Amino acid sequence: MSALLEIRDLTVRRGECPVVDHATFTIAPGECVGLIGPNGAGKTTLLRAALGLMSHEGRSSLAALSARARARQAAWLPQAREIAWPVEVERLVTLGRLPHLPWGHRPGAVDRAAIAAALARMGLTGFESRRATELSGGEQARVLIARALAQESPLLMADEPIAGLDPAAQIATLETFSNLAREGRAVIASLHDLSLAARYCSRLLIMDKGRIVADGRPEDVLTEDALARVFHLRARVHATADGPLFQPLGVVT
Repeated sequence: MSALLEIRDLTVRRGECPVVDHATFTIAPGECVGLIGPNGAGKTTLLRAALGLMSHEGRSSLAALSARARARQAAWLPQAREIAWPVEVERLVTLGRLPHLPWGHRPGAVDRAAIAAALARMGLTGFESRRATELSGGEQARVLIARALAQESPLLMADEPIAGLDPAAQIATLETFSNLAREGRAVIASLHDLSLAARYCSRLLIMDKGRIVADGRPEDVLTEDALARVFHLRARVHATADGPLFQPLGVVT
């Protein structure tokens, strides 16, 4: 099975300091990958460099593509969620179809079906004619996720996609990502909620100081030692039927 993303020795420097330091991994269809690590670990920089949005050393299979081919291969959900223009929700989500539309063509039946499906996945059916700027912050975040889903790319890359969402919307979003993987697509998302990452991701990449220090199944890499060493937390990890449960107990000084 061919990989949807191949990263080899990817390095991003700020001056002489590597912000991302020789990252190497692949993502295959069917994977839902959680990218975790403390603030400043390099998660956002890694995702942006992998997309070719910033200069880097090493190789990213996505960065090697043309902009249009890249947009067909991967949908990008950045951390910034501000919607500046008072456009209708459906029109905003329609922007996700641009990589599939020849220049000057209007969305057709296939595009409209993809838009409706994306809105339904994010619980936004009935919001089509509402102004996006009049929605709550959490609703706006769901609209932007719907735009990325409407792109129907094989790979979805998301930077803190559940930040600012209420608990139910966080779970619904991660269930949607997990379902995308089960359908044969793939997701890589940076996350801070370790319990949700362990429950909904089939694989975790742990970053620390620009390096990927662990890569594997949640139950294998989310250990008490890793939590102390990388996150500086004293914590317990409980095995449950729904996956590992993370219980913070204190700060390691």
